[in-house]
Amino acid sequence: MSEEKKGFWSRLVSGLSKTRDNIVSGIDSIFSGFSRIDEEFYEEIEEILIMGDIGVAATESIIENLKEKVKKEHIKDPAECKQLLINSIKEQMDVGETAYRFEQERSVVLVIGVNGVGKTTSVGKLAGKLKQQGKRVVLAAADTFRAAAGNQLKEWADRAGVEMIGGQEGQDPAAVVYDAVAAAKARKADVLLADTAGRLHNKKNLMEELRKINRILEKEYPDAYRETLVVLDATTGQNALSQAREFSGVADITGIILTKMDGTAKGGIAVAIHSELGIPVKYIGVGESIEDLQKFDPNEFVDALFEV
Repeated sequence: MSEEKKGFWSRLVSGLSKTRDNIVSGIDSIFSGFSRIDEEFYEEIEEILIMGDIGVAATESIIENLKEKVKKEHIKDPAECKQLLINSIKEQMDVGETAYRFEQERSVVLVIGVNGVGKTTSVGKLAGKLKQQGKRVVLAAADTFRAAAGNQLKEWADRAGVEMIGGQEGQDPAAVVYDAVAAAKARKADVLLADTAGRLHNKKNLMEELRKINRILEKEYPDAYRETLVVLDATTGQNALSQAREFSGVADITGIILTKMDGTAKGGIAVAIHSELGIPVKYIGVGESIEDLQKFDPNEFVDALFEV
């Protein structure tokens, strides 16, 4: 494991401590407190998972999966269920083989999310990560509604050593994307990364804006692989889930970036989003630096959650 990965791992483990206290201590007391596996035993586990923001749908799937495994393996001792439960949660969250296809070919990544979730910062960190992998990256500052968004993104662009297009307040976002596509083609960029506005309370405008951006991409950059990531703040728990649901109604969301995992008792929301919406969490953020955004690994996440 690289030093960077080790540092991230230890921050993830400590960052999930509140979630762990919320879920794991309760589950451990069930495993040690019950002498047999019965309906009450399953109900207690179910309750703790739901309280830990894993969500009703995900919890039901996890419990069903657990019951099947217990039956199949003829398990009688509740303590033996812990690893099975861990495996069931991991299975809920598999991101699949093609999750990072956009890194392998010429692509456009649109990043959306409401203000305050760490969207622009995530775009900057992602640009830095791609640059570190030797990719040519062009940033499009298409969030032109928030005055500081362009300046903030410019700081990240400079830090990451990538070029940024746009960033003037009040500019037409679709026009910024148009210019950015031209720049990406001229520079033979591997990835065009676009920071777009996220105004859920004004859904009609947002839909119209995304539609315009998508039309430009279809017309001007038809051969580019498309990825649309929504940034969510893990500390908001179920609210993050409803935001993801709303965004998936206005755009074809292909993945989630979950920020602020280092300060939340609601880390279980990562499981809920994937299970309820079928949208994988692709990146998680646990801090301020570029290294603090990492690809989401369900095995590592669940192990960190249970401190395996």
